[in-house]
Amino acid sequence: MTAVRPGLVDWAPTTLPALYDVQVGHRRTHPLENAFEYGGYLWLVDLDDLPRLPRGLRWAARFTAADHLGDPAAPIKDNVVRFAALHGVDDVARVVMMANARSGPHVFNPLSTHWCYRSDGSLACIVAEVHNTYGERHAYLLHPDDAGRAEAEKDFYVSPFNTVDGRYLMRFSGPGDQLHVTMALQVGGRTPFVATLRGRARAAGTGTVVRTILRWPLMSLWVAALIRWQGIRLWARRLPVVPRPPHDPVPGVSTNAPRQHSQHANEDRS
Repeated sequence: MTAVRPGLVDWAPTTLPALYDVQVGHRRTHPLENAFEYGGYLWLVDLDDLPRLPRGLRWAARFTAADHLGDPAAPIKDNVVRFAALHGVDDVARVVMMANARSGPHVFNPLSTHWCYRSDGSLACIVAEVHNTYGERHAYLLHPDDAGRAEAEKDFYVSPFNTVDGRYLMRFSGPGDQLHVTMALQVGGRTPFVATLRGRARAAGTGTVVRTILRWPLMSLWVAALIRWQGIRLWARRLPVVPRPPHDPVPGVSTNAPRQHSQHANEDRS
């Protein structure tokens, strides 16, 4: 990777495709406290060169446009580039995506991150694509500073325990050998919810992919079930439920995402 000055983010990606061994943490502090952490894995792929797994493994890891923003009949990269252009960034040459792959009939991506690069290798923007469990998706176009910090007004209903009010304070590393992502929700001077993701990359060779799938079969379902359980705990503690408002997607994001996860709830997300 290219060396950078201390304190600045090196946006250069690791060798692709890769798998991140990740630890994800959720911490709620208001109006009651709740925290949990889980492990798993995520893919990191170049959208110009998606993984070509052996035939017997393709059921376990597929990337399809219907699972992401934009036109389900177009390549994922084309849709990300179009979304960026619609929101003022028209010099995207390369896109590196971190996401869950579709495994069998299932996929669930609470957050898919797209690092968008210019032809000279510099970072043009980050597209943070968020899915909820009601068949809806949203995306935020971000311009992180040299330390990886970015902000965005919250504009999407994710958790039935939070309104659509507030502002996200985010911090991203580059998609390198080590990964760090933080998303903090600020509402009225408070920070009621913080999500963190830490990861370490491994080259996605066939043996590594097989071992990872055997360790974490049906990863999306497992994560959704765990988050649902946390939501049940919050409901049992009488945390008020916020009605879901109508969702009007921003340009470049399709109205509805496929309902692949059978209403698996993300109740303790922001």
